[in-house]
Amino acid sequence: MNRVISKVALASGMVLASWCASTAAFAQAKVFEISSTTFKDGGMLPVKAANSKANAPNNANCVGENVSPQLSWVNPPADTKSFVLLMEDPEGRAPAGVHHMVTYGIAPTVTGFAEGELSKPSDKFVGGKATQGTGIYNGPCTPPNVQPHHYTFTLIATDLEPKDLAPGLTREELIAKMVVQGQPLRAKGSAGIVGLFVKPN
Repeated sequence: MNRVISKVALASGMVLASWCASTAAFAQAKVFEISSTTFKDGGMLPVKAANSKANAPNNANCVGENVSPQLSWVNPPADTKSFVLLMEDPEGRAPAGVHHMVTYGIAPTVTGFAEGELSKPSDKFVGGKATQGTGIYNGPCTPPNVQPHHYTFTLIATDLEPKDLAPGLTREELIAKMVVQGQPLRAKGSAGIVGLFVKPN
């Protein structure tokens, strides 16, 4: 009987040790993620993040200051050579959506942008071509009395060198550079965060 009990105890101990080891490994796993001090994931963007009348004088729904939110990220894939940072509004101009920001060529040493930093050209990124025709951040101009739109910031880690791509690429042209038929995918991982916005009444 004592021998049986000892075997059961030993087996239980091995299972517990294995569970503890797997739990510790999970706890130590580093997740590639993006966050913001300006807004919470799934929360409302501040009014100052909306586009301004100065940028779109004919659009009464642009009620902000076009101040890009603060963004930062941690734990990118080890082989990252550059980042792509996009901002999309899938509900805008449905079904096409609105591409509010197309930026790329962000060096792997960059870990974020301060508030307003994406609202103007910078050596820290290459400007593509957003729906609005610019290579920088373009804030929301969401109409009132609608469900808040979901402004999705997507950060993509790539194996492209920061200067591999020319400025002025649209979102579709950029994706075509990362997804080439018959070649390995250039994207190595991605992370995202969503901010909501609707014009205040």
